Amino acid sequence: MFGMPGCIEWIIILIVALLIFGKRLPEVMKSMGRGIVEFKKGVKGVEDDVEESVEKTPEKLEASNNSNEKIETDNKEHTKEMKG
Repeated sequence: MFGMPGCIEWIIILIVALLIFGKRLPEVMKSMGRGIVEFKKGVKGVEDDVEESVEKTPEKLEASNNSNEKIETDNKEHTKEMKG
């Protein structure tokens, strides 16, 4: 009884959408598409950060606790010294 709309119902929905939005409908759909793309990019960035932190091995975590260590970032070496 209350399932997915059939062919005739979709046509009626499209006609109502055209009447309500008129010429703005393509702009509305374009902005919705951009919003979805930005949302997916944000979710992918969070997933990448989580995967990167999960892949960190215990040796790397232990090495970061040393008082003198070399940290390599962007192909540059920096020495971190603990002040005491």
